[in-house]
Amino acid sequence: MKKYIITVNGIAYEVEVEEVGNEAAVATPTAPAVTAAPKAPAAPAASAAPKVVSKTVAPTYGTKINAPLPGTILKIPVTSGQTVKAGDILCILEAMKMENEILAPVGGKVSIQASQGATVNSGDLLFVIE
Repeated sequence: MKKYIITVNGIAYEVEVEEVGNEAAVATPTAPAVTAAPKAPAAPAASAAPKVVSKTVAPTYGTKINAPLPGTILKIPVTSGQTVKAGDILCILEAMKMENEILAPVGGKVSIQASQGATVNSGDLLFVIE
């Protein structure tokens, strides 16, 4: 058995993992070998830098458009400062091998908060329309 400490959402869990060899003869079901004992949140590692999606500072006002699902931004056909109408395509987001059009919910000047080729998570800020 090997013991590991895994941090999920800032909470450290101690887990035990049993290595299984190449035993092809016997396959017996066993109880899970994971024991989750929450510990105090560990301090973030100094070498773990947060992922930066945006290179610009997001305005504090306006309509924010977040990524509806995780994926990769394939194309951004608009530019920062460009005026868009409701329904215009702001970007193409590839998720699960499908291309999804992210549309402007309102009209106004667009501020781009992500870059083409960036990998985004669900809820990441993509655009702000002022």
